[in-house]
Amino acid sequence: MEIKNKGEQNKSNEFFKFSGDWSKQSKALKVKYPKLTEEDVKFETGKETDLFKRLETKLDKNRSEVIGILRANYQATI
Repeated sequence: MEIKNKGEQNKSNEFFKFSGDWSKQSKALKVKYPKLTEEDVKFETGKETDLFKRLETKLDKNRSEVIGILRANYQATI
């Protein structure tokens, strides 16, 4: 998954390249953030933006914070 951040003002465009086992990472996210449901962490190719929006809403974080969470979560699961 590769996401380019286009919508936020005063921030440089940011790429997020996803790698690894999403199943493992989504389970780790749900452990760390128990309010996340299976639907919240559902990944569908081509609908990455939807995943980001769900996580932003459910975690009450902005896009950059969600990217940071996902990067840290990836590092924790490798």
